[in-house]
Amino acid sequence: MDKSSTPEKSSPIVVGLDIGTTKICAIVGRRSKNGKIEILGIGKAESAGVTRGVVSNIDKTVNGITQAVDIAGTQSNVEIKVVNVGIAGQHIKSLQHRGLITRRDLQSEISRKDIDKLVEDMYNLVMPPGEEIIHVLPQEFTVDSEPGIKDPIGMAGVRLEANFHIISGQVTAIKNIVKCVNKADLESQELILEPLASSESVLSEEEKEAGVVLVDIGGGTTDVAIFHEGIIRHTAVIPFGGNSVTEDIREGCSVMRNIAEQLKVRFGSALAEENKENEIVCVPGLRGREPKEISVKNLAFVIQARMEEIVEHVYYEIKSSGYEKKLIAGIVITGGGAQLKHLPQLVEFVTGLDCRVGYPNEHLAKNEVLPKNVYEEMQSPTFATGIGLLIKGIQKMEYMDAVEKAPASIKVEKSKYTEERKFGLLGKILESGKKFIKDDIKDEDFLK
Repeated sequence: MDKSSTPEKSSPIVVGLDIGTTKICAIVGRRSKNGKIEILGIGKAESAGVTRGVVSNIDKTVNGITQAVDIAGTQSNVEIKVVNVGIAGQHIKSLQHRGLITRRDLQSEISRKDIDKLVEDMYNLVMPPGEEIIHVLPQEFTVDSEPGIKDPIGMAGVRLEANFHIISGQVTAIKNIVKCVNKADLESQELILEPLASSESVLSEEEKEAGVVLVDIGGGTTDVAIFHEGIIRHTAVIPFGGNSVTEDIREGCSVMRNIAEQLKVRFGSALAEENKENEIVCVPGLRGREPKEISVKNLAFVIQARMEEIVEHVYYEIKSSGYEKKLIAGIVITGGGAQLKHLPQLVEFVTGLDCRVGYPNEHLAKNEVLPKNVYEEMQSPTFATGIGLLIKGIQKMEYMDAVEKAPASIKVEKSKYTEERKFGLLGKILESGKKFIKDDIKDEDFLK
């Protein structure tokens, strides 16, 4: 086989679409030969139709999606038809549930099919009116009263049980996202919860095993995901983000919104004590008015008040999850808001847990296709969700590919093997029985 054709077959091209409150971002990529993620193209557009993670204007959102997808498609030279879309918003809820199946076929071992059936059963749960299940995530399995099994495939057992982490959202919010994608002449392969996507791009397996909290501070929402022993334990969406900080600066310093955003990005700090008293920023006044002087320390006080509130919300979620004392890896902050100066120190001060900023560069392959400045920009926490959606999409395609390829060959071999073994054993018993009967008859004749 020609080596150049191998990556094409083994790694399908996938698109992640992050419909955020401040930006809409489409990222095209595939898995490279060494297992890393190779980015082929990226498109960004302003998000004018999304408020706090929820679509509030269909047409503006469709325009943003079309714009971002066109740029990404042109850059990567790929015609984009199918995308993996992120979903967030205050309407997202999570709950724990337990499910079980009793297996009828006692001869065979537990297979992927049994686990899929268990997961499918969970999707049939009765939800409150207006809510729909987005994800069903298995945690630990129990096989015939043997608890704490992470992967039961291949085991023998009759009763298969599992704890599930179920994530649900509002039907209308989900339909609006799908509607926007469809109106942009695209098809959504899968809806993925944004904190789950972000965790794929910025967390290591060791951190998930040790116990870690992912905090993705976006424009409209702050997403929280808690992992322990490699399993997701808790998810939440807090309806505050970077835009809340910008609004506070706009009101507190009496400036225009675009200037408030620039002040936050260029001079903002999450700890007022880290700024000197005499630092002043001069802001141009409105037409015919005097320029305005703003103290950097006062600006930091405004930012710190809001960021403390967001971190307090995160800390409340950590405490209510019951894993507060089990988080060895502490907190990882990502998203655009994570770039705020002194934020890790504030998080450590409020929660008492270690904190670092999560960058999605760990999973990215060295890139010769993209311009250098674009590749460097991709390594910013702002793109954690987009790259995570891309990784999730690639994993889904690889899983589907494996499922399509595997069962037929395995099934034939297994059934052939069990049949031979069964009839072989039965044949041996029958043969020995016949032999015994023959011998018996001969003995009786001999006695006569």
